[in-house]
Amino acid sequence: MKMSGIALGFTPTAYNPRIPSLKSQKITTTKTRVSVSVSVSVQPQQAFTSDPFVLELAETLEDSVPTPLPLQKLRDSSSETLLSTPWPSRKDESFRFTDVSFIRHSRILPVSSDPSPLSAVPSDTHFPSLTIVDGHLVQSTANLSEFPKGVYVGTLSGLASTPMMEKVSELMCGFNGGDLFWSINGIGAPDLTVVYVPEGCRVEKPIHLGYFSMEGSKEGSNTMRVSNPRVLVVVEKGGEVDIIEEFSTMEGNENECYWTNAALEAVIGEGAKLRHSYIQAQSSSAAHIKWTSVRQESSSTYELTEVSTGGKLGRHNLHIQQLGPDTVTELSTLHLSVGDQTQDLHSRLVLDHPRGYSRQLHKCIVTHSLGQAVFDGNIKVNRYAQQTDAGQLTRSLLLEPRATVNVKPNLQIVADDVKCSHGAAISDLEESQLLYFQARGIDSKTARRVLIFAFGGEVIERIPYSSIRERVRSQIKNLLDPSPN
Repeated sequence: MKMSGIALGFTPTAYNPRIPSLKSQKITTTKTRVSVSVSVSVQPQQAFTSDPFVLELAETLEDSVPTPLPLQKLRDSSSETLLSTPWPSRKDESFRFTDVSFIRHSRILPVSSDPSPLSAVPSDTHFPSLTIVDGHLVQSTANLSEFPKGVYVGTLSGLASTPMMEKVSELMCGFNGGDLFWSINGIGAPDLTVVYVPEGCRVEKPIHLGYFSMEGSKEGSNTMRVSNPRVLVVVEKGGEVDIIEEFSTMEGNENECYWTNAALEAVIGEGAKLRHSYIQAQSSSAAHIKWTSVRQESSSTYELTEVSTGGKLGRHNLHIQQLGPDTVTELSTLHLSVGDQTQDLHSRLVLDHPRGYSRQLHKCIVTHSLGQAVFDGNIKVNRYAQQTDAGQLTRSLLLEPRATVNVKPNLQIVADDVKCSHGAAISDLEESQLLYFQARGIDSKTARRVLIFAFGGEVIERIPYSSIRERVRSQIKNLLDPSPN
């Protein structure tokens, strides 16, 4: 793809001495039906073939936020990765159906280092809540005294315990499989929001993380502010906690333009459990790119329920690795595209040990002729993951003639004693379903509305908490049927 120029408003440079050099890199190539990973050695003189746009963006972000000492290792590793990572294009397999060029063509600016406190934040008052504005934790109702002993909810810089800080800092850099956007977050995250649950501790109330973007530009503007919120969840052996991430737009900012580049890491210890609800309802002109990286020890459980409806671009990169036997992973996702939107889920689940269990359900609804949905789901069952039980299903509703969905379910099985399945279905509503309603005196329009909502209801019902569930259900109804009648 030919680019007309650099949109950041500064002079490109071929090499930035502030960013560490990179001696070698790994290149992964993926075919449509069979994924093949190839490691190659890159000559040192090629390591400096850098993308000027990416380097200038990285330098701008570095200058915009201070670097607390515990984040120095994260900054360094992210800088090293960015040295030889170009901005993705449609020629890259993982972005073949996802166009992110509109971000590059914008004038990218960092958010302010000191966001204004919010006087009123929409959140569920029944839950301990943290408010993150433009990547900064600015408000918290999470009183540590209401949690069991040893639980910590707050910023990394606010940790008083040196041993805990050292452990968190070590775990924070344990995942190295991210892409350009993961590294940009590592460069630009102002601090780390930490949820720490000690061994054998069960947190009764869910912890609600509310994300807001306040420094948006008006619709149609070429300026885009970028924020980089980052969260680390650590659940020690036998612990249990529920996390609710909710990305919302403030009233009156529904069409503002901004870029949220978020990341969440979760480390789940032996026999521990994490239930994760993720709701994305940001501005229809925004870019929302989210990384979720999960590492599961033996006999642990991770449950994700996702509902994404916002953003001109909404992309979720989900990477899960089972690091022990008898591990359970359950993923449920609903994507809704009601305008000129792209909703994208790229997931990767790696099973390396015996008796792993996983279920993945992905559903998407596209109601606009310019809308698009993307699903690229990879499940890899390695040689020692015998007696694995893995299932994957993606179902899509296309309700306009030119609506688009691209799905690529992918099972890579090396073990020989497994029970694995996957399936994909793409269609409009079936006539037989509509006739069933019409035969009972229900008009076609009402029948379609009921069937469409029921299609997504299967995922919405898996949100564990009624207050969040009802809010999401109401939002989906308004998007599918915006008329007052």
